Amino acid sequence: MAVEKTCCASAEEEKAVRTALEAFEPVRTNLIPMLHAVQETLGQIPGWAMEEVAETLNVPVAEVWGTASFYTMFDLQSRAKHIIRLCESPPCHITGAAGILDAIQEELGIGPGEVTPDGVFGLELVSCFGVCGVAPAMIVDHEVHGNLRPEMVPQLLQKYREQ
Repeated sequence: MAVEKTCCASAEEEKAVRTALEAFEPVRTNLIPMLHAVQETLGQIPGWAMEEVAETLNVPVAEVWGTASFYTMFDLQSRAKHIIRLCESPPCHITGAAGILDAIQEELGIGPGEVTPDGVFGLELVSCFGVCGVAPAMIVDHEVHGNLRPEMVPQLLQKYREQ
């Protein structure tokens, strides 16, 4: 995946990202919080914003890119309005994640890695988000939903359709 050029950002977007980054001390340990702030500001982390983060922290862009692309919670490109991340770790698998996946696929007509034709939902499978106590679990955008049962899926997704 190629890094987008800085020229593609609007002045408004660049200003918003700079403002978000200024909220942090420019030290390497703030890389992940900065990436979260960029994503919260733009809804994704485009290449030009990674360049801004790298410049702010005085680290190579490759280090920022490597961090952003490693973690599944970061979106490097615009995907869907709502991203569903379903955990498939052993605790979630054992407690019924496969049934939740079937219910999501039936409700939305998409599989993992796909986006609904209307662009409202995207579906991703992830290893773990550390909420094993409420397995099976999924995150929609940044909201955790646990102790799921397949029959809960249609009503849960309807809530996001209405947003």
